[in-house]
Amino acid sequence: MRGEKRGFVVAIDGAAGSGKSTLARALAAELDLPYVNTGSMYRAVAREALQRGLDPDDAESLVSIAGGLAFSLDDEAGSLLIDGVPPGPELASGEVEAVVSAVSRHPEVRDALRSVQRRLGLDGAVMEGRDIGTVVYPDADVKVFLRAAEDERAARRQAERGSVDPALAEALERRDTLDSRTTPLEPAPDAHVVDSSGRGPEEVLEEVRRLVVAARGGPP
Repeated sequence: MRGEKRGFVVAIDGAAGSGKSTLARALAAELDLPYVNTGSMYRAVAREALQRGLDPDDAESLVSIAGGLAFSLDDEAGSLLIDGVPPGPELASGEVEAVVSAVSRHPEVRDALRSVQRRLGLDGAVMEGRDIGTVVYPDADVKVFLRAAEDERAARRQAERGSVDPALAEALERRDTLDSRTTPLEPAPDAHVVDSSGRGPEEVLEEVRRLVVAARGGPP
């Protein structure tokens, strides 16, 4: 990616429930840049595999699915489209959650989607995921790695889903363990590590906003 002319890219990585989506969506709106949730791309592949009754261990079929889905940006809303429509709540279903780690662990699947992610960010984007600052855009203009306490991550997920699930903390830990076998959940060496525990979205946004201003040559 180095040397290739592109727009301003902010890479936001971190574990599920750390606040990536809230931060990325708000920052993208402020910067007038597209917001790309790369996790939705893996979930879209997982959901399609479920609908077709495919084995999540069938890497060849999963790569075919990834290549067949049309990922694009909504010119008006500045957000991700999957086959022409925004990601829906079905991508966050329990069925998808149960297999998405198995789907995303295949290097061939990750390579296929990373190529699309790089294309989506060429004109600039605020992109969130687990490996944006380390693999997808290692030369991103700003790299942020979000952390949060495990109990707070679980509480946020419960709030998103509108239900209380005592097993959610354990499910998040299991998801982290499975995902880390493929993509270690670690910040890039030059990433800014931000802990969102006990902090409101606006406070976290303000911290990252200062990083963006500095990267663009403004006052710290």
